[in-house]
Amino acid sequence: MIGLFETQRAMRQMRKAAMQRGVVGIVDLGTSKVTCLILRFDGAPAMEADGVGAMAGQAQFRVIGAATTRARGMRHGEIEVMQEAERAVRTVVQTAQKMAQVRIDHAIVSFSGASPRSYGLTGEIDLGGREVSEGDVAAVLAACDTPDIGHGRTVLHAQPVNFALDYRSGLSDPRGQVGNALTTDMHLVSVDQAVVQNIMHCMRRSDLELAGLASSAYAAGVSAMVEDEQKIGAACIDLGAGTTGLSIFLRGHMIYADTVRIGGVHVTQDISKGLGIPVAVAERIKTLHGGLMATGRDDRDMIQLTAETGDWEHDRREISRSELIGIMRPRVEEILEAVRDRLDAAGFDDLPSQKIVLTGGGSQVPGLASLAARILGQQVRLGRPLRVQGLPQAATGPAFSSAVGLALFAAHPQDECWDFDLAEHGYPARSLRRAVKWFRENW
Repeated sequence: MIGLFETQRAMRQMRKAAMQRGVVGIVDLGTSKVTCLILRFDGAPAMEADGVGAMAGQAQFRVIGAATTRARGMRHGEIEVMQEAERAVRTVVQTAQKMAQVRIDHAIVSFSGASPRSYGLTGEIDLGGREVSEGDVAAVLAACDTPDIGHGRTVLHAQPVNFALDYRSGLSDPRGQVGNALTTDMHLVSVDQAVVQNIMHCMRRSDLELAGLASSAYAAGVSAMVEDEQKIGAACIDLGAGTTGLSIFLRGHMIYADTVRIGGVHVTQDISKGLGIPVAVAERIKTLHGGLMATGRDDRDMIQLTAETGDWEHDRREISRSELIGIMRPRVEEILEAVRDRLDAAGFDDLPSQKIVLTGGGSQVPGLASLAARILGQQVRLGRPLRVQGLPQAATGPAFSSAVGLALFAAHPQDECWDFDLAEHGYPARSLRRAVKWFRENW
C-alpha cells in the first residue's frame, strides 16, 4: 500500500511536469478501440472551493489532437497480448501527434478491467479546539483504517469524499475552521495489480511516461453526468465492448465502482453464432439493424445476410429484424440484471435520488433506455460526453465518454490520499458492504 502511494506520488509529479510544459496525452484503453487525445493547457490552474489539497484546481485546456484505432491484444478491458496492445497504442499516439504537430512524453491512462472493488473508510482525529491545518487533513486521512484488499491487488483510487468537524458533516474543505474532532470519509478502489503493471509496462514500451491512472467507469461518470446528477446521487452505466462499468456519484464524488465482465462484444458473438456468420458481418448488422424492442413491423423488415462459404443458399439468406432482436435482447437483459444486482449490493436505493445515466458505445442500441427502465426500475436517460474545446465532431458520441472524462479528470483532478504526507497506515479488515454505510448514516 505505502509503496503504491509512492508510485502514485511519482505519477502526480509527472503530471505536474506535463502541465508545466503545457501538453499532456490522454489514452483510453478499451476492448474494441484505443483513443488518444492531446490536450494543451492555457495558463496555471485556478484554485476552487471544492478541493482540499494542492492538486485541486481547474485548468483551462483545449484538444489539439485526437485519434482512435481498433484495439488489439485486449480482452475484458485488460491487456492479453502485449505486442499487439503496444502497436495499437503507438499507432493512435502517433496519429494524434501528427494532428497536433507536437510530441507528447506523458500520458494519463484509463482502463475498464481489473475487477475493481469499493471500500468505504472512516478516520477521526482530536484537534483540541484549534484550527484545522493541512497537516491535520493528512493526519485524518492517515487515520483511516485501510482494509485488507487481498494478495495481488493494489489501490487505484483513494479519495476523501466528505469531512465532518464536530459532527457537522458535508464539509468539502475543513482547513481554517476551529473544532475539537475532525472526521473524514474516504472511498478506496482496489484493482488487480498485474493488470496495472501490464499497463505501465505497455506505456513504457510505447515511449510514454505514465502520469496517472483512472477507472473508465469513473471517467465516464465525470463526462456523461451533469453537475446536479453528481451532487444529488446518480449511477453511470458505461456499456463498453468487453466490460460494463458502473459508478455511483453523490455530492460530486464517486462513492462506488464496479465492473460487469460482459459487453457489446458478447452481443456480437451471440449474433455470429446464432446466424452462422462471421463476427465482422455480425458487428455490421448489429450496428445498422440492431434493436431491443420489437414491433409489428419488424417481422416484415428483412435483413440481407452475406457470407463467403461458397454455398449460394447459405451466403444469400434473409432474416427478419425481429429474429435479430430475439438474439440480442437476452444478452442485454443479462447485462442489465447483473448491473441491478450490483446496485442493490451497493445500497443504491438509499440515495436521495436514483437516476441512472447510460453511456458508452453499447448505449446507442435502439430501445436500450426503455429496457433498462423496465429492468432497473429507475429514471434512465442516455448520456453523451460533455463538450470540450477543440474536440472533433466524430468524438462527441457516447463511445468517447471515458476519453472525454479522462481529459476532465486531468484538468480538474480530485485529491487522492497520496497527495498528502501521510503517517503509517493500519490494516484492520472491513467488509465490502460498508462501502456505502457512511453516507446512509451521515448524509
